[in-house]
Amino acid sequence: MDKENLKILAQNLANPQGEKGIEIGEMMNATNIGMTLESIKTLLIEDDEHILEIGHGNASHVKSILNKAQHVKYTGIDISETMHNEAKRLNAEFKNQADFILYEGKKLPFEDKTFDKIFTVNTVYFWEQPIEYLNEIYRILKDNGTLVLTFGQRDFMEKLPFTQFDFTLYNTDEMEETVSKSHFKRMKVSEKEEEIKSKTGNETVKRLYTVLTIKK
Repeated sequence: MDKENLKILAQNLANPQGEKGIEIGEMMNATNIGMTLESIKTLLIEDDEHILEIGHGNASHVKSILNKAQHVKYTGIDISETMHNEAKRLNAEFKNQADFILYEGKKLPFEDKTFDKIFTVNTVYFWEQPIEYLNEIYRILKDNGTLVLTFGQRDFMEKLPFTQFDFTLYNTDEMEETVSKSHFKRMKVSEKEEEIKSKTGNETVKRLYTVLTIKK
């Protein structure tokens, strides 16, 4: 890919738009599904819990969340109008259990202590003020709640040609340090490895990623 196409890819990974955004949303879901399912498993979802996902993409994985326990409610929030509309379309059958909210990316439009569990996969690179944003998540999480924060490690991400455009990358220690500056106080680290198809071609790459389980 030339520089201009890499830049377009990077922009659509951050905020998918239009027909190209739908296509990239499908590709993101395929390449991120391992990280997403690992994050969902780490949440340890129980009956009657309300789950928030930040940056849901096309959300074709929502069924996996709703099947984890009885009477689970899911809310997804995203900055992309394209992904918001795709998620609603793909999950129309779950409209009584799943809702989707479009927002501007900084203030989370929920009351304090709304959610039992919150998770986010591959979004932290785009948080403009990560400590303030973590404090927003803290605010809307119940006192005994869990945040699962999943991201590709810096050493892996730096090798991807599109991350030179407006991605902020972290290794595990840097992310732990960032979280420790927020209101959150406890976390458990799990480092993972998987083989995935590259976003820029057909070759497979070995992805190293981190799952942080964070508590108040």
